[in-house]
Amino acid sequence: MLRQQRVVIENVSPQIQCGAFFIKRTVGEKITVYADVLPDGHDVIQAEILYKHESEKKYSVVRMQDQGQDVYFETFALDKQGFYDYKVQGWVDHALNWQHGIEAKLEDGQHVKSELLDGVQYLEYVSKKAPAQERPYLQKLIRLFKEDNSYDEAVKEAVSPKLHELFLSYPQRFLANSSKVLQVYVDRKKANFSTWYEFFPRSSSTKTNTHGTFKDCELLLPRIANMGFDVVYFPPVHPIGEVNRKGKNNTVNAIEGDSGVPWAIGSKLGGHTAIHPELGTEKDFKNLIKKANDHGIEIAMDLAFQAAPDHPYITEHPEWFRKRPDGTIQYAENPPKKYQDIVNFYFESKAYKELWEELLNVTLHWVNCGVHIFRVDNPHTKPYYFWNWLIGQVKKDYPDVLFLAEAFSRPRVMQQLAKQGFSQSYTYFTWRVWKHELIEYMVELTQTEMKEYYRPNFWPNTPDINPYHLQGANEAMHLIRYALAATMSGNIGIYGPVFEYMDTAALPGKEEYMNCEKYEIRHWDWSKENKLTYVISKINAARKAHECLQQTNNIRFCTIDNDNLIAFYKWNDDRTDQMLIVISLDPYYSQRGTVQLPLEGLGIHAGQSVQVHDVVTDNGYLWHNEWNFIELHPALPFHLFHINT
Repeated sequence: MLRQQRVVIENVSPQIQCGAFFIKRTVGEKITVYADVLPDGHDVIQAEILYKHESEKKYSVVRMQDQGQDVYFETFALDKQGFYDYKVQGWVDHALNWQHGIEAKLEDGQHVKSELLDGVQYLEYVSKKAPAQERPYLQKLIRLFKEDNSYDEAVKEAVSPKLHELFLSYPQRFLANSSKVLQVYVDRKKANFSTWYEFFPRSSSTKTNTHGTFKDCELLLPRIANMGFDVVYFPPVHPIGEVNRKGKNNTVNAIEGDSGVPWAIGSKLGGHTAIHPELGTEKDFKNLIKKANDHGIEIAMDLAFQAAPDHPYITEHPEWFRKRPDGTIQYAENPPKKYQDIVNFYFESKAYKELWEELLNVTLHWVNCGVHIFRVDNPHTKPYYFWNWLIGQVKKDYPDVLFLAEAFSRPRVMQQLAKQGFSQSYTYFTWRVWKHELIEYMVELTQTEMKEYYRPNFWPNTPDINPYHLQGANEAMHLIRYALAATMSGNIGIYGPVFEYMDTAALPGKEEYMNCEKYEIRHWDWSKENKLTYVISKINAARKAHECLQQTNNIRFCTIDNDNLIAFYKWNDDRTDQMLIVISLDPYYSQRGTVQLPLEGLGIHAGQSVQVHDVVTDNGYLWHNEWNFIELHPALPFHLFHINT
């Protein structure tokens, strides 16, 4: 292909895999785009970003700045949900090149009458494009450039800042070259900042040996709101299968009275669009959603696309399930784990289109009930392209809907799900304990390509994971894990009240809870308060008060001379809110160290006084040095310092 353009555009960033996937932002955030823009020869060039929201027909334009070495950059803001297109455009700017040549020749003492005449063409072009009030000035210059007796005034105007600004504002863009069009998807702010609390609604009753209801859940909302959580996530609330039902502690044979596993969805009472009758009705569920909203809380629902052996789909749509040679349906497995009470959908079925449409209808049913957040169970066991399609279909009409990918799998699998459209993702934080592990993982999340599309959600525990470091752990370890999650990541969650009540008994040799709520109804004293509930409330209040804690990527680790202490600096985009967080990783003994202030990030010099205020204890300190002493005790093993420079 013959191409006459003289400018090459390369290495446009951010982009994911040459634009195969969109990057992600939230409303109010900005994108800084970089690109290599280089001409042949030494001519002056210009570069700009063109961007538009999917609802707009015309591109907005912002001129890029020259960083040097042929790298150009500029930033633009995102103020609407949905897709934006953006691209980089560059060209040899003949008018500016002409002006630059005039300046160089005049500095060398050369006569430039011929060059003035050459410049008339650029004045005539700008005169057609500039507003009416500028045209008399431009017409005057055209006359001056042509007249022999106006040479001195003409050369003065030829290099004037005013003319330079007019050339910049109304460029000709002759033979402009453009990069490929890239995309960014803009979510609502909750995609970046959310605080989740998971509990089993069937365990919500204040009465022993009684199945909880949605009305019982309503009574817990003030407690959860007071602790500072803004998302309540329920495991599946549908009828539970009776065939192959599991008993307590995952025993294969249930006995009478065993409640079964909520993820074994479907029975004679209904399937994925039905409510477990002991929880209440759909109307009760909608009332709960409304009451939660009144407390500033959203209800997140579990989207588990699998079925119990007695799900209505089995008989109504047998083509959606794979049969073994003996005619039976294979139950779900993840060797060595077996899920005898669950069968998987057969996504390779010839009837896959009907299956996909049904699962979309299931999702939209709950969206229309008021659910705008879904925690998706095991998405990595379903086709990636299915999720891309389903999420895209939902967000066309309901852009507020967010999807959290519950996938603890191989790194590229988890990354692929995020690229395909999941709003948030589970992470390996649950198993990152030591200082070097935490730093390495955070650097990967925030300083590599992952920062453009992978929104981490840090969970210290889940019903599936009772990590070894929490088994039998003391109060300090729970404080440490919550403080790490809540300050490192904008999105966090806990499975409670197991976490705050430190109910960490485990099955021997496994990262699983003894008497796990997945298999039985538990009774909790929901009125109980302790130090953990209090400190969690204080940390969550700090998250709501400080923008720098409402995101993940603006983080840099600080040097501190003790491997049992971890320190990091966080800031919001305009650096009007900055914090220094120091956390002890030792739940048993006091730890001391000297932390280095991030002077460059703070924009201060060594010796300049800095006020730091611990937003949890309300204690303040005045530091005069770059290096400052820290001591942390297991009773409160962290400092959340707000920095005033």
